Amino acid sequence: MFKRGLVQVWSLEVPDWHCKIDEGSAGLSSVVWSPDGRHILTTADFNLRITVWSLVTKSVSYIRYPKQCDKALDFSKNGKFMALAERRDCKDHISIFSCQAWSLVRHFESETDDLGGLQWSPDSRVLCVWDSCFTYKVLLYSLDGRCLSKFSAYDLALGIKALIWSPTSQFLAIGSYDEKVRVLNHITWKTVATFSHPETIDSKTVIVYKEIESKTPSAPVNLSDIPTSTLFTPTSKYEVQQCPVEISITKPALNKANPKIGVGSLAFSYDNKFMFTKNDNMPCVLWIWDIRKLGLCAVLLQTNPIKAVKWDPCSQRLALCTSTNKLYMWSPSGCLSVQVPVEGTFLIHNLSWQPEGDAILLVGKEQMCVCYLSPTAANASAAHNISAIDSTQDGNKGKKETSSTNGRRDFSQK
Repeated sequence: MFKRGLVQVWSLEVPDWHCKIDEGSAGLSSVVWSPDGRHILTTADFNLRITVWSLVTKSVSYIRYPKQCDKALDFSKNGKFMALAERRDCKDHISIFSCQAWSLVRHFESETDDLGGLQWSPDSRVLCVWDSCFTYKVLLYSLDGRCLSKFSAYDLALGIKALIWSPTSQFLAIGSYDEKVRVLNHITWKTVATFSHPETIDSKTVIVYKEIESKTPSAPVNLSDIPTSTLFTPTSKYEVQQCPVEISITKPALNKANPKIGVGSLAFSYDNKFMFTKNDNMPCVLWIWDIRKLGLCAVLLQTNPIKAVKWDPCSQRLALCTSTNKLYMWSPSGCLSVQVPVEGTFLIHNLSWQPEGDAILLVGKEQMCVCYLSPTAANASAAHNISAIDSTQDGNKGKKETSSTNGRRDFSQK
């Protein structure tokens, strides 16, 4: 509870155990768990300090000088170390702490003008540090504070907008305001590929899928089997377009802060074979790249702007939503559009995969529902007991239920 400066913690295993953390006059701006689940880190207002609260020993530790930026704190994937960006004497510094004893392992000055964020590689061996959007600069540090490499693509223009590691730590993809993605390798830290986002796609090796909406859907034979609210909802499907294909572009307002231009979203697939990118001044287009061939393999042209894109954690497929009542999926074998089978209006604003990849959580403004992807007996029984949650009024709760027959779709064979 940020306004009151309070954090409340409950135990799922011991219902009688509970904890309350009060930051008092220092205020509260952010809260994060430690990797071991035994400590909670709270950041005071105006980034005055970071407090480490132990839920086991009830001890309290303080870390001063945290820097206020997009990502000033990051834990290594193995849970052993925490990297923290600091600002001391008008200069950027980085401190590496041990998450076991919360002791300082290494402290060194960063060669950035205005540090914008930091992120550990998945193998926890390299710390990537980048500058603010006004300076294109990427620095790679080892655990002992040595600068392994520096990278800068250009000067005197808006620089880095998004950055992501590949799951194997072999590649570092950097999206920038010049509408390009540069992929660095982990051996020489040099560019192995540069991906552009042209206005015209003219290649025989690229498959362009375009969403086509049916404005006058055909009515079913038995009208009693379908809700009236969804009777005249337009349906959509994908059609393969013949190249060349023109892509519509939204002209950004360059006289305002954070212009909608450049690559602001990108991510690798779980096996490091594919990567998607999204250029912010092309809001309805999703680009999918083949990392093995270092080239474009597919483009998705949506009717509405794309709001969220997530890779399957266990398969070569991704799901996306456009704030409509449809879920879209892509795999190397093709594309699919499915309407969420719930009564009334359910617009998907965000989504999240189950860690095993068997289901997707679809999140609306005031509701949520679970979409099962594999028609197994366990999912069928669970779907009978799942309802969309309506948080508007108590009297309306439970009216929107998903049907296990219509709610499950086997996307693995599409």
